[in-house]
Order: sequence, then structure tokens, then C-alpha cells
Amino acid sequence: MSIFSIIFPLVFIVTAGFISTKSQFLEQQHITGISKFTFYISIPAFLFLNMAQANLHNSVSLNGFLSFYIAVVGVFIIGALIDRFLITKHSDYQRHSVFALGSSYSNTVLVGLPIIIAAIGREMIGIVFMIITFHSALLFTLTFLVSAKSEKSAFSWQQFAKNMLLNPVVLSISLGLLANVLGLTLPLDIINGLNLLSQPAIGCALFVLGANLAFYKISQNWQPALIATLLKLVLLPCLVLLLGRFVFMLEAQLLNVLILLSASPLGVNAYLIANQIKQHQATLASTVVMSTVLSGISFSIWLCLLL
Repeated sequence: MSIFSIIFPLVFIVTAGFISTKSQFLEQQHITGISKFTFYISIPAFLFLNMAQANLHNSVSLNGFLSFYIAVVGVFIIGALIDRFLITKHSDYQRHSVFALGSSYSNTVLVGLPIIIAAIGREMIGIVFMIITFHSALLFTLTFLVSAKSEKSAFSWQQFAKNMLLNPVVLSISLGLLANVLGLTLPLDIINGLNLLSQPAIGCALFVLGANLAFYKISQNWQPALIATLLKLVLLPCLVLLLGRFVFMLEAQLLNVLILLSASPLGVNAYLIANQIKQHQATLASTVVMSTVLSGISFSIWLCLLL
């Protein structure tokens, strides 16, 4: 399959979502309804079924996890230091933690997963789900740990733990993994019903991503967003490549999956965290838009290099 054939359908759906909202054919309340169906029904059904049926022998790789997460934590630290010494230029742990999150958090579900399925197939989908499960938990925990050092912090770890455990993505993957490990077999009628619910998951996710882009704008102070975008789209996948190939000696297919996951643009959830902490909101909103638009180019380059 050509690179154009992999990228174009995904860009087409994102663009359709953006135009539908920008032209006001769909209003924000419509997108809210589609988003709820997508993230609380369709995607959980998709993740549960695929995790329950995944080959677990290909789902766990310590070296793969280390290649991905060492790079993620490394870029998080670099982002925090850049904000401290080049952007904010004074000590503010809340600002540093949010910018670090914006430099390292990947949109694994909405962008990374569809790209991997289109380019590589479903053979390695188990390890993709394992990465997704811990990805948000790790980076959000790091963000709030650094932020908590600030005197202005008023954060509840109990509420955070509850939100993570009840997150529909984490919960559906965890339940699917449990069903797989226990060898549970669901009735065929239930499987067929879940299959119908899961079929629109990827298309709806991409459509909602495009629709939400219409609500975010690139601020006048775009330079920090460009720095975060370059850290996210360039530095992070390069570090994963270097660690995976030269340190942990990963097999090519697994390495390709990790690079494509790390090359995904910034996820909207990072902007929601910025709103919660009340730091760098404009920067992360701009980074979501900028990194999503530029990811079409970066993904094309990575796919040319990897496939």
C-alpha cells in the first residue's frame, strides 16, 4: 500500500469533521453528542473486543516498553527545562509541568492507532493497547507530581486515581485483557452486537478530532507551541528510534509501531489538563492544532523511512 493510500483516508475524515464544524453545519452540541458516543461506547467496544482477542505473546515486550517510555520521560524532562530556561524564564512548577506534557503526550487512540492499523495491520495491536493503557497514567501522574511542588497547587490524588481507573479507554482495555487472560468466551450474539458498535470507532474518532480542531486556534504567541510541536513530532520519535534500534535491539515491526505511536500529534486531553491547572492553555491549544496539521507531513516521512 502506498503512503498516500495510508494517509489520505485519515486526512479526508479529519478534514470532513473540521469543515462540518467550521461551516456551522454541525454545532458544538452536535459534536458533544458524537464525542460521547465515540469515546464512551464505540471506542470502548472496539478496544475491549480487540484486546480480548489479541495474541498476548505479542502484547508484552519489556524492551519495547523501555524504548517508548524512556524516550517519553526524557522528552518530558527536556520540555520542562526548556520552559524553565527559555520560555517562562523563572521557576513555576505548574507552568513547567504543563509545557512538558504538551511536548510529550501523544494522541495514541485517535491518530496513532488508525495510522498503525492502516500501515501495519492488526498483528501488533495488543502491544499498542498496552502502551495506550499506561501512557496517559504515566504522563498525567508526572505532570501532577511536578505541579504539586508549586505552592499554588490544589490537587486531589484521590480524585485523579478515580478518574484514571474509570477512564473508558483504560477500563475497556483492562476488561478485555482480563477476559483474554481468563480465556472467557462471550456469547456469539454479544460479540456480534459489540462488533456493530465498534465498527464506526476509528471513523468517528477521526471525525471528532477534525471537528474539535475548529474550536482551537493558534495564538499570537505561537513560538512556544512550535517548540512543543517539534519536540513532539521530531525529537520524541527520533529518541524512540535510537533507543529501540541501538540500545534495546527491537525487531523491525515492533520498532515501527512504537515510532508511529510516538510520532502522533498532541492529544486534546493535554489541553484539558492545562485548563485544569490553569497554565499554558493557549500554548497547548495551539500545539494541538499545529502538531495535528503538521503530523500529516511527519507521518508521511516516517512511513517512507520505515515501510
